[in-house]
Amino acid sequence: MPQTITLDARRLLCPLPVIRVQQTIEQLAAGDTLTVYCTDPGALHDVPAWARIHGHTLLDSHTEGRDYIISLQVGTPT
Repeated sequence: MPQTITLDARRLLCPLPVIRVQQTIEQLAAGDTLTVYCTDPGALHDVPAWARIHGHTLLDSHTEGRDYIISLQVGTPT
């Protein structure tokens, strides 16, 4: 059964949010969902771009206060 994981990447600057996403996704299975909380505005572009390149799906990205929240569905490893 797919699981939903939350990653707190607040107060990390580029490229650390993307690195943390990569490290976390390596531990997940295809179909799992990862929700990332960031404060670096560059993450809104960098994380979805990284996900697309690596076969993962962007489910949502939005802002809540000072947080940028990005949800990804893990794809099949290539």
